[in-house]
Amino acid sequence: MKPQLQQDTEVEPNPASRLWDTLIRVALIVGLGALCFQALSPFLRLIVWSIILAITIYPLHQKLARRIRGKQGLTSTILVLVGITLIVVPTWLLMNSFADSIQSFIGAVQQNTLQIPQANEGVKKLPVVGDKIYGAWSKANADLPGLLQSMQPKISELARDAVGMVANIAKTMLLFLASFIVASIVMAYGESGSKTSSAFMTRIAGPARGESLLKLSVATIRAVALGVIGVATIQAILVGLALMFAGIRVAGVLAIITLVLGIAQVPALIITLPVIIYIWASGDYSSGSAIMHTIILLLTGGADNVLKPLMLGRGVAVPMPVVLIGALGGMASGGILGMFVGATGLALGYEIFMHWVKYGADPAASPAAPSA
Repeated sequence: MKPQLQQDTEVEPNPASRLWDTLIRVALIVGLGALCFQALSPFLRLIVWSIILAITIYPLHQKLARRIRGKQGLTSTILVLVGITLIVVPTWLLMNSFADSIQSFIGAVQQNTLQIPQANEGVKKLPVVGDKIYGAWSKANADLPGLLQSMQPKISELARDAVGMVANIAKTMLLFLASFIVASIVMAYGESGSKTSSAFMTRIAGPARGESLLKLSVATIRAVALGVIGVATIQAILVGLALMFAGIRVAGVLAIITLVLGIAQVPALIITLPVIIYIWASGDYSSGSAIMHTIILLLTGGADNVLKPLMLGRGVAVPMPVVLIGALGGMASGGILGMFVGATGLALGYEIFMHWVKYGADPAASPAAPSA
């Protein structure tokens, strides 16, 4: 008996040795993960945006694929061409027009050919800022070079900000174009990607919970995409119609600018408030029509405050305020990309927490619990 016991004791590993083996394996896995993250970090934004676009557009991709006999690659190519035609080209032309306008303005100022019309007396009636606007307007009409000379530091700062804004928009459009192309490639292999995602979530949360959490993540991303792009599109249409009704000549251009600002989560009031000031200052509108156009522009400019709560939570199993708070908090900390991450993360956290509260005391009652 003693030799047998001694042999068993020698074969069984030492607990301390097992602990060290586990620690070494964990350290190697962490090191490998850090190395992979370092290699992918320059492309992280591109990857995340590609996944978001692929998840959002995939239902449209599949509908189109069914119409052309399931050709996934051809469908992705068509979507890329349509996206470039409808989004990238108009935005690029708008940026070129904006840059030409700035260049023409700077040239007119340098050659002293810029003419400022005489100030309207109605500007004085504007509350709080009426007298200041009228004074600056009158000074510009009488001595524009002198006014520009006195405001030289501010003008230089505004010029730098304008150039920086154009550069950022161009950089964002290039990122969007690259993400759209990568997303189209991902959608071409959407079925295998869906199976991989399902297997990953199942590995983490189990068969039943993993599938439900995956569906919740997809629905949240699509809801936020619709709540951002959808709301921006609807609001741009409303603002454009209001501007056309008010007789503003550049209504189309301002509507496109409103769309771009809406996607960037900039309030449309930045566009509508200057138009309201112009309506009251131009003298081309009666008091009644000016009041009517002011009300319409204020309502359309603030329409996103009503549309976002309605569209952000559509199709999501968790309450709409949870998605909205996650989207706003993520946007405050990480910009537009953080909006998707924050909303999805908070929705998943809420679902897991509520499941724990409901079934934590009796795991056997959980739908995810295996049946005996």
